[in-house]
Amino acid sequence: MTAQLDPNDLTTPLKHVRKALPHDSAAKHVSGKATYIDDMVEPVGTLHVVPGWSRQAVRGRILAMDLDEVQASPGVVAVLTAKDVPGKNDCSSAFGDDPVFAEDEILFYGQVAFAVVGETRDLARKAALKAKIDIAPITPILTAEDAVDADTTVLPDYQFRRGSPETGMNAAEEILTGSMKIGGQEHFYLEGQVAMAQPQEDGGMLVYSSTQHPTEIQHTVAKVLGVPDAAVTAEVRRMGGGFGGKESQANQWAALASVAASHTGRTCKIRLDRDDDMIMTGKRHDFKVNWQVGHDSEGRIRAVDMEFLARCGYSVDLSLGVNDRTLFHADSSYFYPDALIRSRRLRTDTCSNTAFRGFGGPQGMLAAERMIDAIAISLDKDPLEIRKLNFYDGERNLTPFGMPVEEFQVMHDLIAQLEESSDYWARRDDVRFFNENNAVLKKGLALTPVKFGISFTLKHLNQAGALVHLYTDGSIHLNHGGTEMGQGLYQKVAQVVAEEFGVSLNKVRITATNTSKVPNTGPTAASSGTDLNAMAAKLAAKEIKNRLITFLCELHQCGPEAIFFGDNKVVVGDQSFALSEVAKLAHMARIQLSHAGYYATPGITWERESATGRPFYYFAFGGACAEVTIDTMTGEMTVDRVDILHDVGHSLNPAIDLGQIEGGFVQGMGWLTTEELVWDEEGRLRTHAPSTYKIPTASDIPEEFNVRLYEGSGNPQATVYRSKAVGEPPVMLANAVFCAINDAVASLSPGVVPNLDAPATPEAIMKAVQDMRRRKIS
Repeated sequence: MTAQLDPNDLTTPLKHVRKALPHDSAAKHVSGKATYIDDMVEPVGTLHVVPGWSRQAVRGRILAMDLDEVQASPGVVAVLTAKDVPGKNDCSSAFGDDPVFAEDEILFYGQVAFAVVGETRDLARKAALKAKIDIAPITPILTAEDAVDADTTVLPDYQFRRGSPETGMNAAEEILTGSMKIGGQEHFYLEGQVAMAQPQEDGGMLVYSSTQHPTEIQHTVAKVLGVPDAAVTAEVRRMGGGFGGKESQANQWAALASVAASHTGRTCKIRLDRDDDMIMTGKRHDFKVNWQVGHDSEGRIRAVDMEFLARCGYSVDLSLGVNDRTLFHADSSYFYPDALIRSRRLRTDTCSNTAFRGFGGPQGMLAAERMIDAIAISLDKDPLEIRKLNFYDGERNLTPFGMPVEEFQVMHDLIAQLEESSDYWARRDDVRFFNENNAVLKKGLALTPVKFGISFTLKHLNQAGALVHLYTDGSIHLNHGGTEMGQGLYQKVAQVVAEEFGVSLNKVRITATNTSKVPNTGPTAASSGTDLNAMAAKLAAKEIKNRLITFLCELHQCGPEAIFFGDNKVVVGDQSFALSEVAKLAHMARIQLSHAGYYATPGITWERESATGRPFYYFAFGGACAEVTIDTMTGEMTVDRVDILHDVGHSLNPAIDLGQIEGGFVQGMGWLTTEELVWDEEGRLRTHAPSTYKIPTASDIPEEFNVRLYEGSGNPQATVYRSKAVGEPPVMLANAVFCAINDAVASLSPGVVPNLDAPATPEAIMKAVQDMRRRKIS
């Protein structure tokens, strides 16, 4: 209808989109002025909630719970248990198996059994320690192997089968078999789990929650309180990190605050202690992977058989989607002619594992890279040769789940560019020379690809809404269902709306995500926050603009081609008006200046039961080249250099996207090298604090760290300004570091595949080194 310039044309002069603009809260972040829930002014009379749990028993039946001393403690207003829940004692996302309070059994070490509501947080914490809980212990099931032996699962097994893997395996010239363990990961968000609930009129509840899924908080609180969804409003302005740990795991803490607020009639707030947070909340799923691959003499894969044994914890949580996505990415970037890829979702007496950046994809891709490395080592070839030999191409471009890889050329071109810019082959010679001349220190080098599917694999989640108001002074109110956890989503959406109206960014008012403004939202997850919410906001802004264009055409007796929005003005032929003037005129003419935009991702046809259809709108691609040095006497490791080239289509904001790539890579590197979760034989998490759990620090970042955005033709799908998602794919770039460590260990005994598990901590490296020396081929 309008003569606006084509936003997908790279020659189009855009004012805001594709510009490296600062995060909307950047100055507030560094100055400490950004308001998080714990910074909000507490209403007079606010009470503080502290969860209580049994610190002696790890698993067992509750025989008795004596809370008299807790209740009698100074400052205690109330002590709550399951019987105080007015609605349903459940905070699960879907399956009804996550109690807010334990009732008859303690299902894992750290499970909430009661809650103390006190005048201060410190008094409530001290009181919680006085509980006496008598438990009849039950031998816990802790590991994937234990769960397999006991045949305990949270969900039925699931698999992808393509062709005849049995026939393909028999026809292969060589067959390799192996297994590896892939560890979990603690989210370690800087802002822990926190919520504040304020009672409203007529049984309503306003809940401020640090959550990636405000609508789920609304549903959960309504369910627990036994009130309609419409009686509950959930709001979140920003999170101090989420990484998936606040997609479903925030439910329980919002529920506890709300039950306490309902019970006392006063505002109630809960903020978990870091140790409690780590003990009580779920992690990235850890796996044991058993694999078999058949290949020819050149290293081309003929058939694969992969089994993923996932430790899911005591309940389902998000294990259905996480484990499905592991299978979706067990091909990494490689074509499998015949494949059987299966998973078991195992129930263990540990915290319920949950979403974590990449949502199961990193585990699947790492297993694929292990098979590629094994083929290369057994054939005495460079792993990059084997990777490129097995890449999807024009003739071999169908995934094990039946979706074509339409942009395989992007992957080929991107890896070729990275191969050249990283000087891979010259450095391979340097690494070989170094290893031949050093007995203790060994270097490793790896270049690995990323192909990550973008969309929720549950179809109904691929939708979003946005609310846009144009006021008569020319200012714009923007609200949408996405949440801001530091990733720059709010900034990107604001840029898109400013571009659509042709106004400066200071005209767009970003507001907190609120379920009373945009209802029935999905979680900000699956890397789809911008794809969904920016498109919904763009459509809302476009609808208002089109109403203005229609109005102006009638008023000035002209066609839409005569009208242009830009520089805070509206040009009509040879006349120019301030947007505020046009808005006032339109309001006087009774033109609606508000619109609720809605967007649903097209083309998503996945049917899980039959394992058919198209689960992803598109793929995001990337590549990383990593060089490491290991000390074979101590197992210590340094990352010497990393080169990254990543595909984000036409970037909406290159500065934010580069930051996401760098941060995602470092987080993935931590998962694969330093972040080790340790439970003891009784089921207690022993790595529950920074003193025992090591996330990467500034000193762990490689001294030479080169990150570039891939310059291609943009997303072929009709996304916002032909951009691509950037949140999760960079995590898997860190596979290059793990594979480089594996390469260094492999140099100790040519032809022998190392038994290296993830994370490759110094202990794991030392264990693999010693094993290599025992197995050395003369």
